[in-house]
Amino acid sequence: MNAIIQHYQALGWALSALVMGTFFLAGTVKGVIGLGLPTVAMGLLGLAMLPAQAAALLIIPSTLTNLWQLAAGGQLRVLIRRLWPLLVMIVIGTGLGSIGIGMSGGHSMTRALGAALLLYALSGLFLPTLHIPPRHEAWLGPLCGLLTGIITSATGVFVIPAVPYLQALGLERNQLVQALGLSFTVSTLALAAGLFWNNALGSDELGASLLALIPALLGMWLGQWLRQRISPQLFKRIFFTGMGALGLHLLIGS
Repeated sequence: MNAIIQHYQALGWALSALVMGTFFLAGTVKGVIGLGLPTVAMGLLGLAMLPAQAAALLIIPSTLTNLWQLAAGGQLRVLIRRLWPLLVMIVIGTGLGSIGIGMSGGHSMTRALGAALLLYALSGLFLPTLHIPPRHEAWLGPLCGLLTGIITSATGVFVIPAVPYLQALGLERNQLVQALGLSFTVSTLALAAGLFWNNALGSDELGASLLALIPALLGMWLGQWLRQRISPQLFKRIFFTGMGALGLHLLIGS
């Protein structure tokens, strides 16, 4: 516990407050729409710290909230049989990206994060829901997994192109939520391995990430409560607009 406290003292109280507030907000977003925790966390924390530092903080909150999401639905075996090519290539893509690219901490990686967030927001706001015929899943799934893994290794954001791909498979609502949890869990664990490989994830970072789990869970509880009281469509529009503005700021302001 002392090591965790010292880690946040080293960050400074203002930055520590930003971390706690960010994970509370990110958990709230995830509670309402079923995704967005790493996207919000990387976007907001990327304004104040290096991408690798932000990514290390999200490992435990992202893993445990995704496992929570993954546990619901009762379709896990069916989804694994259908999505294993995507999942395997996410791991391979993240590994290749971690070795060949990594989160260097330079302005190029901050701009890459901004571009990923902006692309995600634009796809959510303007692209119609696509439909992928089953015959194309055999090659499109692995390709989307590889691209998702490479983007994950460089930015810590693992929604593009995995989320649009999963949304285009025609899964029913509970299956889609569980499929997203499965994809995000694999991406988070692969990202953790990549950060460890690049010496960006150790016991201090894991301890700090564990503490960030508390506001993330509180936010997720609040988000699930809000889900019953506001329009998910309205919330998604606000969310994607905010992510687009944040991504644009990171893209042109770094």
